[in-house]
Amino acid sequence: MGGISNRMKEIKRRRHRKQKVAKFQTKVKKATTSEKLVMAEKLRKMTSGADVLIAKMGLVERKRG
Repeated sequence: MGGISNRMKEIKRRRHRKQKVAKFQTKVKKATTSEKLVMAEKLRKMTSGADVLIAKMGLVERKRG
């Protein structure tokens, strides 16, 4: 009876999430406003601490009017 433990699954998820966030950080420099909104939405779906990351990267939505 083998398999991967829950602890190892979580570590794997964290590492993958960290890699994805790093890619977003490099892409955000050249991104347009609409691309930034898409990135922010993806970050929200990816992690619960997305609000902090969005603010740190400067992806905060601007309210109109």
